[in-house]
Amino acid sequence: MKNLFDLTGKRALITGGVHGLGMAMAKALGHAGAELIVNNYSPDMLEVAKKEYESEGLKVNTYVFDVTNDKEVEKYIDIIEKEVGPIDILINNAGIIKRIPMEDMESEDFRAVIDVNLVGPFIVSKYVGRKMITRRAGKIININSMMSELGRNTVSAYAASKGGLKMLTKNMATEWAKYNIQTNGIGPGYFATSQTAPIRVDGHPFNEFIINRTPAARWGNPEDLAGAAVFLASKASDFVNGQIIYVDGGILATIGKPSNEE
Repeated sequence: MKNLFDLTGKRALITGGVHGLGMAMAKALGHAGAELIVNNYSPDMLEVAKKEYESEGLKVNTYVFDVTNDKEVEKYIDIIEKEVGPIDILINNAGIIKRIPMEDMESEDFRAVIDVNLVGPFIVSKYVGRKMITRRAGKIININSMMSELGRNTVSAYAASKGGLKMLTKNMATEWAKYNIQTNGIGPGYFATSQTAPIRVDGHPFNEFIINRTPAARWGNPEDLAGAAVFLASKASDFVNGQIIYVDGGILATIGKPSNEE
């Protein structure tokens, strides 16, 4: 059974894997045996992240490029495959969010979110996918969101991008499954990261809302994504295609409960 989840000898590209959930998933793949390739637009952030990975004994290669730039992505995928080796696993993790009421949002801001969160995974998957097709093997994991299923105030662009990414995931599976490429997604719920720290303090209304709204009655820890990431990257998921695994403590399974109910 352990061989089903063993990633020894595999190479995994994680876009935007410099902190938070992206780094947690990358570490999980690394500890399962994969050699890591991490991308970001910031050399400084990559340098800090590289030290963090190496402090845990993980082998990591870093590359600076913009996932929304077609020519840059094509160039660097070729460079990675020549310098590191074939990309066996791709995690499309890079993403941004702009919290602006829809009536106040400029179209430029809307397009920027769509460009990174939806067009970026399309571009990176296209160039990595072409090589996977040639080799007749590959794993692609798109990082979706509960906003792939639900709306929320002030995140119209983010929800549109993640809803689109869900359908892109399904279409990638439809087109590429015949080449032995499995394309699936992970939809994280609400997680305890440095970004959410200010709203996770006791007494904060949003903290109380999430704990009450989540059947597990807690925020997720980044490590809670490890199992899903390794599963979708490994032989264990060889007949799983076009699915979104929501790691959300059960939020999407329930209508919720009154705030005064135990």
